[in-house]
Amino acid sequence: MDSFNENYHSGFVAIIGRPNVGKSTLLNYVVGQKVAIMSHVAQTTRNKIQGIYTTDDAQIVFIDTPGIHKPQTKLGDFMERSALSALDEVDAVLFVVSATEARGAGDNFIMERLKKVKQPIYLVINKIDQVHPDELPDIVAQYDNTLNFKKVIPISALQGNNVNGLLNELVANLPQGPQYYPSDQVSDHPERFVIAEMIREKIFLKTRQEVPHSVAIDVTSIKRNDEETVEVDANIIVERPGQKGIIIGKKGAMLKEIGTEARMDIQRLLGDKVYLKLWVKVVPGWRDKNAMLKDYGYRQTDY
Repeated sequence: MDSFNENYHSGFVAIIGRPNVGKSTLLNYVVGQKVAIMSHVAQTTRNKIQGIYTTDDAQIVFIDTPGIHKPQTKLGDFMERSALSALDEVDAVLFVVSATEARGAGDNFIMERLKKVKQPIYLVINKIDQVHPDELPDIVAQYDNTLNFKKVIPISALQGNNVNGLLNELVANLPQGPQYYPSDQVSDHPERFVIAEMIREKIFLKTRQEVPHSVAIDVTSIKRNDEETVEVDANIIVERPGQKGIIIGKKGAMLKEIGTEARMDIQRLLGDKVYLKLWVKVVPGWRDKNAMLKDYGYRQTDY
């Protein structure tokens, strides 16, 4: 792409909001494949996963921030700093709220932080497919006289309702700029990170609240054995022996399910046959140990 094409628009857009309002679902819909893990467990997105939307006329690089919450561990503190630092690097901010939930303290906390942001802020009302259209004016009215939103855009990220309208609005207001990434690239994270996220997603989906946030994935090796097969080895890190037992399951059944479903996602990502080997390791208190946070991929300098 010619960097001096005066008709080309590009920029960086942060997606921010309370946990579980559908930020990752929106990002995944936009880029057309899975780059951010989706789970009903709050705070599953730990890093600023970038999804890249490219057309002939524009490129939007999305930064999907961790859900804002009150930190209780060093990992939680990192997650909040990670989310807020994203707001300094972007051309626009999408503040995503859920149509199914009343405005709450979490939304107020985020809006207080957004008062310092000079970039355009769009209020995105997600999950409109779950409410009656007549309820929409009252939902929007909850956010009157809060921030000077550039526009209020109702969407359903799950079904894709009005997502194109949102994208068109962003493109129309992005500055002229270069194409930062190749057209076929949807994320700037290396394969190792995305693979770890896919494994972690399956753990959240399978174990629900039993093993909430005490899980990290350490992908120890990715080896291409021949032209068509890839061998992936990964450790699942938990804090307590009981959590290890839950993930392994009776006669190893749970670990097998996690591995099978994760392998299918990884195969779609790599386009090759995958052999996935998983081990479960107990590392007490890993979330409060800075060195371990770095080992498992939470490096502030990466961003």
